[in-house]
Amino acid sequence: MREVTCSSAQGPPPLHRQQSAVTRHAVLRVCTVQLYPRPSDFPTSIHRLALSWSPGIVWARFLGETMSDPVTRRSFLRTVSGGAAGLALTTELSSRALASSPGWKAGLARAIITPQKSLWMAGYASRKKPSEGVAQDLYAKALALEDQTGKRVVLVTSDLLGFPAAVSHNIAARVEKQYHLTRGELLLSSSHTHCGPVIGKMLGTMYPMNPQQWADVEAYTSDLEDKVVALVGTSLKSLQPARLSFGHGEAGFAMNRRARTKEEIVIGVNQDGPVDHDVPVLRIDDKHGKLRAVVLGYACHNTTAQDMLQFNGDYAGSTQAWLEAHHPGATALFVAGCGGDANPYPRGSIELAKQHGEELGAAVEKALAGKLQPVHAPLKTAYEEFPVAFATPPRREELQAQLQNQDVNHRNWAEAMLKILDRDGRLPSEYPYPLEIWQFSNDLTFIALGGEVVVDYDLRLKKELGAEKLWVAAYCNDVFAYIPSLRVLKEGGYEGGGAMIYYGQPGPFAPSIEETIIGKVHDLVLRRTNG
Repeated sequence: MREVTCSSAQGPPPLHRQQSAVTRHAVLRVCTVQLYPRPSDFPTSIHRLALSWSPGIVWARFLGETMSDPVTRRSFLRTVSGGAAGLALTTELSSRALASSPGWKAGLARAIITPQKSLWMAGYASRKKPSEGVAQDLYAKALALEDQTGKRVVLVTSDLLGFPAAVSHNIAARVEKQYHLTRGELLLSSSHTHCGPVIGKMLGTMYPMNPQQWADVEAYTSDLEDKVVALVGTSLKSLQPARLSFGHGEAGFAMNRRARTKEEIVIGVNQDGPVDHDVPVLRIDDKHGKLRAVVLGYACHNTTAQDMLQFNGDYAGSTQAWLEAHHPGATALFVAGCGGDANPYPRGSIELAKQHGEELGAAVEKALAGKLQPVHAPLKTAYEEFPVAFATPPRREELQAQLQNQDVNHRNWAEAMLKILDRDGRLPSEYPYPLEIWQFSNDLTFIALGGEVVVDYDLRLKKELGAEKLWVAAYCNDVFAYIPSLRVLKEGGYEGGGAMIYYGQPGPFAPSIEETIIGKVHDLVLRRTNG
């Protein structure tokens, strides 16, 4: 630490002469400042300046690494008093330490979850054999947060297609028992990479696996649950003082994929379709202002590499690796947005996944260097499962007719539905939809939706609740079906109902799906805001 004294028999004349509005109170308000001796030093060369006032003396303390140039009385006074606005430090600081809120604690943990043996890969019915190697390790990561009241939450992110309900419930029950977190204090998110392993029975009718291959998936799923529970505990044990700040970036490679032909809606390229290029960014600094973690989101399928047979995290995995390489010691966590009807463009190779990953990483980097807003306590949470209705289910005769369908996936679906009919006497009429809300004071509302949600939900909620302080995530807590808006449901196509056979659901959702979910979001947000 170096201490520099700038004194004057008459107090600090340069400050008084330049701006009469700059008073002792104003200087005391500027209690911590990050200075960067050279632009190239950001963000690793961080220096904190503490100011205090006594009659005739301004004290400056530089903590951390030494500055590249000596600090003189003239340079110091120029720093704190220069500029047309007197203390024109807000431009210098942008989103750095002063633009984040103290009073938090944050903890981090990570684990490699790449299968140690060949497993069937999730997401594509076109695959006819299990994995053949690893292009990039898969990770599960945990971010624990604790506010000034002692309220704790843990966000888990993963390079997986999704957590099915059974797996999420198992993890949540163990976390509550071991670490005393309620269901609303644990959020399980997945990147929806299509180059990860099959988990549980998710999309089970899609994969032509033999009994041993299913047994291998079951063993992997059990091990995954153990690792995630352990991650939660490790993140809670590593809680340290932190500052949080939030903002947005933008990346342009997401493309609406609902292309219209003369007969139907197909998966393709729709340059005129709705899409959201927003990149929400939550920055977590340590108490000294050093970047410790960044949580980022994007509303786009992780399908750049398509149906290759090597495990990898697709563009989301590449983004996290890129950011962590540029910020040694920091952790990057990806949360998928409402990209149910968006694909990366272009796509088709691991090289393109890296290209998109770098673009998204650069968007995050720009946001980190820009103006982020402080995120304050208290933190309020809510979790609720509520019924969303299916349309009228198919009759037994219709299912029996599907047993003759030339497509094996339709035959598998019909067999599964007939088994449910034989067992229960009816098909399900509704599904328990998971919704989780994290409310960070008045600074950020994090909405975690279940399923493969189309972008209409994201755009509507931003319009109705305000986009600046809102984060809408999907693929959270349970990935069990596509969640179409009323528009998409009426148009049909894969997201509108065609994918339900792969998810083992009885049929499309009822037209009430959008209003049911949006209404519940407003209800929970209002309750968290007022309660």
